[in-house]
Amino acid sequence: MFCIGQNASSHAENNVYSSQDSTSLVSRVTDFPNKFFNKINSKTSTLEKRLNKQTEKYLRKLAKREAKLKRELYKSDSAKASVLFANNPQQQYLAFAQKLENDSAISVHSMGPEYLPFADSLHSTLAFLNKNPQLLSSANGLDQANSALTQLRRLETKLQDADQIKAFIQQRKSQIKQYLSQYTKLPSGVSNIYSDYNKQLYYYSTQVKQYRETLNDPNKMMTTALTILNKLPAFTAFMKKNSFLAGLFNVPANYAGTDAVEGLQTRDQILAIIQSKLTSEGSNASSAIQNSLQSAQKDINNLRNKLSTLGAGSGDIDMPDFKPVQQKTKTFFQRLEYGTNMQTQHAAYYFPTTTDIGLSVGYKINDKNTIGIGASYKVGWGSDFQHTKVSTQGIGLRSFVDIQAKKSLYISGGFEYNYQPLASGVVGTLNSWQQSGLIGVSKMVTMKTKVFKKTKIQFLWDFLSYMQIPRTEPFKFRVGYTF
Repeated sequence: MFCIGQNASSHAENNVYSSQDSTSLVSRVTDFPNKFFNKINSKTSTLEKRLNKQTEKYLRKLAKREAKLKRELYKSDSAKASVLFANNPQQQYLAFAQKLENDSAISVHSMGPEYLPFADSLHSTLAFLNKNPQLLSSANGLDQANSALTQLRRLETKLQDADQIKAFIQQRKSQIKQYLSQYTKLPSGVSNIYSDYNKQLYYYSTQVKQYRETLNDPNKMMTTALTILNKLPAFTAFMKKNSFLAGLFNVPANYAGTDAVEGLQTRDQILAIIQSKLTSEGSNASSAIQNSLQSAQKDINNLRNKLSTLGAGSGDIDMPDFKPVQQKTKTFFQRLEYGTNMQTQHAAYYFPTTTDIGLSVGYKINDKNTIGIGASYKVGWGSDFQHTKVSTQGIGLRSFVDIQAKKSLYISGGFEYNYQPLASGVVGTLNSWQQSGLIGVSKMVTMKTKVFKKTKIQFLWDFLSYMQIPRTEPFKFRVGYTF
């Protein structure tokens, strides 16, 4: 996280900076602006497009659920149902979608349900560079800084709109729930519609939360930029006055300076004051302490209320009454799993000892099931240690499916084509491409490494091996890794 102030040692460092050191820092600042701004523009514009697209999708689904719910409820009691749909919620969903798509106003007054420290620092960084164009390396640097800041503010405004949309959906959900509570037994159709409405609200809230986390996730370039700028006294002073957090808490001018601790009591002094208070109050000591604690609790509550304004119009994600599918809120590429695996077979018939090295990409249909495709390369090692010879023995095309049976145990299957040309001079008949039909079990073992996510151990039966001429091994043992 980028901090608002510096500690006492940092201030001491700043005081001894020579003009040469300051010049060096400025030179380092001017080395990266173009890439820095391009990165911000790319990230924020991508997030804005995704937010618009996902919000429109969820609003469209919710409008359909409302229309279906209206038809079902009108069958039971049209007079009561007309009250629930008096404000034409379908039209309100449409209005929200249009507002989000066409909202060009830039007015950032809230950071949502939680404070985003990096987003706050990034916002202040761009504002600082806009006010100090001499730090920018190119002639159009100021235009790029303005563009990046405008794009960031646009995204923050759209996130505020998303908070308002979510608040409306939550309010609408409460209205529907209250209306349905008057029925002792709901028709199955109505129950299913409301349950699905609740799911859509949960997934939309989760989606918006993920976009906030992405905005608040710094990459290496942005972290470097903030680290360098934080060493400039002018930037530190700017952050104290202009960051969102500084505006909330009114950070004093001497924040984190050596003089900021003057007049503050030490732990021993505080304990002495408490002991003195207990002695002087006598029998009323307990009551006096209780009153002090209540007063302190009141101050804490006031601070909590002030903090809650950061997420005005938002609210926490409701605890779902169903098991969420984590893949629902992920993009297509986020649902892909890349892997590699190996399989070794001993020499048999015309073939030497071989090792199949495979690469695969799987798509998570849901949290339990994965389908995918892959390819393999078969390398030969010779018939034994005395006759070692590295050779190419073929290639393969693969497809597979993994279905979770229990915890880390999966039912696996697949279909493969393997190209295994015979060596020159061998007499016999062999189709160039052999088919393999596989079925078996897989064991997934989670790994705590930066590269590989889990180990995949497979035992497969090739039920088409008996049809091959010459016959291939019917059982395959593979070990793979996903990353």
